[in-house]
Amino acid sequence: MKVLKSYQVILTGVFFILLTAGTMFGQNYRMDNSSEIIIEGTSNIHDWEMKATSKQGGATITTEDGKLTGISKLQVTVPAESLESGKSGMDKNAYKALKTGDHKNIEFKLDEVKKIEANGSSYKINGLATLKISGVTKQVPVAFTAKLNGDKLEINGEENLNMKDYKIDPPTAMFGTITTGEELTIKFKSTFSK
Repeated sequence: MKVLKSYQVILTGVFFILLTAGTMFGQNYRMDNSSEIIIEGTSNIHDWEMKATSKQGGATITTEDGKLTGISKLQVTVPAESLESGKSGMDKNAYKALKTGDHKNIEFKLDEVKKIEANGSSYKINGLATLKISGVTKQVPVAFTAKLNGDKLEINGEENLNMKDYKIDPPTAMFGTITTGEELTIKFKSTFSK
């Protein structure tokens, strides 16, 4: 009889834990094809941009009472040769600068969330991430906004970087008469679905 009561107490405790913590389990999301990743830069002639036509990624988040409480995983991979400007000559020069023959992908991985701050229906996230471009890996500070919209997780932001930090020589064209600036802006408007 004592054994039966012990089992009842244990089962009641487990059921209570599952009931109260059910919303705190990790929820997995996969990046939608509609997500946008754009790289913007400058040259001595005009500004330019390249869009990622292929990308994949995933996120794992925790919520409590419908509110975002943590991001345990956020990863995005972009095939370097999926970046397109609409000008084949420029694309070819960019792929050469990125050494795409040896380094096929650009990879982003969120390492640590330092702060989540609610701002109305969205959240401001600050943290550290690892960014791998052209075979060079660096940890960088990141800031972006996140929003939960039904079964969707929307992540938006932009980051600046210097090509030289990733050992990329800024591309040139027309025998060096057209030169690009070292500074780039990466803009992302990504949607992840359960």
